[in-house]
Amino acid sequence: MFFRDVIGQEATKKRLIQSVNEERISHAQLFAGPEGSGKLALALAYAQYVSCLNKQNGDSCGECSSCKKYGKLIHPDLHFVFPVVKTPKFKDPVSDNFIGEWRKLVLENAYFNLEDWFNFVGVENAQGLIYSHESEEIIRKLNLKSFEAEYKVMIIWMPEKMHVSCSNKLLKMIEEPPVKTLFLLVTENEEELITTIRSRCQLIKIPGIQPDPMKIAIGKLEGAAGKDVDNLVHLSRGNYRQALNLLELNESTRYNLERFKELMRFSYGRKFMDLFQWISEVSNMGRERQKIFLHYCMGLIRENFVYNLKNPTLTYMHEEEQAFSARFSPFINERNIVPISEELEKAFQHISMNGNPRIIFTDMALKIVKLIRK
Repeated sequence: MFFRDVIGQEATKKRLIQSVNEERISHAQLFAGPEGSGKLALALAYAQYVSCLNKQNGDSCGECSSCKKYGKLIHPDLHFVFPVVKTPKFKDPVSDNFIGEWRKLVLENAYFNLEDWFNFVGVENAQGLIYSHESEEIIRKLNLKSFEAEYKVMIIWMPEKMHVSCSNKLLKMIEEPPVKTLFLLVTENEEELITTIRSRCQLIKIPGIQPDPMKIAIGKLEGAAGKDVDNLVHLSRGNYRQALNLLELNESTRYNLERFKELMRFSYGRKFMDLFQWISEVSNMGRERQKIFLHYCMGLIRENFVYNLKNPTLTYMHEEEQAFSARFSPFINERNIVPISEELEKAFQHISMNGNPRIIFTDMALKIVKLIRK
């Protein structure tokens, strides 16, 4: 990955390059930013630049042996840690069990999220973690001598998904790192990391992608011809992954929209038999899918409330969502927006805490039945 391949983020690129050229490389850095901002892409470009044997003016050379191996993500001094799931094949999984799939997905598009990752490996109904025994692999790898590069690089994607015991062992490694070791933690929710790890990492704040570079990037995509690119930039809100989804509405988003429509229609019509069938369906989804769905519902409730303000610059909905909201939005008002949002958020929290999904969705749905007519 080259810095030139990262969309926008020019100020961050300049800062990272300068730190290498001035030999001020912090041994532990936390790349924190929203989904689709290019955090992982930046971390990869930075790691490649650090290890490049013939650095150019502002980027890796792409020709040295190090760059060629980084280009395939097979450099022996580059290591990855990311959330994994238990399967019949892997009872105590670690990242290396899925490293082939990981390399393939990253090389296809480094702007993915957790849902994309689990869909890619075919375990979309699972709730992934970085398990406690991953720490043993981290310690083993980083205690080895560097094979080729000056630095051993450990990129930890979504460290907020670490088991507590793994976090504690990682903390010890960060506090007393092996010589010439570089930790790059890539997170969307830095507040979920344990405080002691956050305090020992140099924070690299990565904002959403600015409109101009986003417009250029979208314009280069297949399928962008004939599309309203300016509107796509607005709707993506600095999230390149969202821009890709908006070009062609993906199955997950369409599924979530249909379930949202059903929930609101059945609740307003007090169609309890249909509602209980709806509860049965969403209760059988995996926890990650359930959390993604509830997060989607929270966002769409907000959009419907704002839609009533009749200011299109304040809303972020694609055409299918807008078509539904044109009829539905009057039912979301100042009397019920807060309690409905609170019920969705509470359901999200309880699902995250491994509560019984059937009980959680039943409680949430029955309360929405009362609130939707306010």
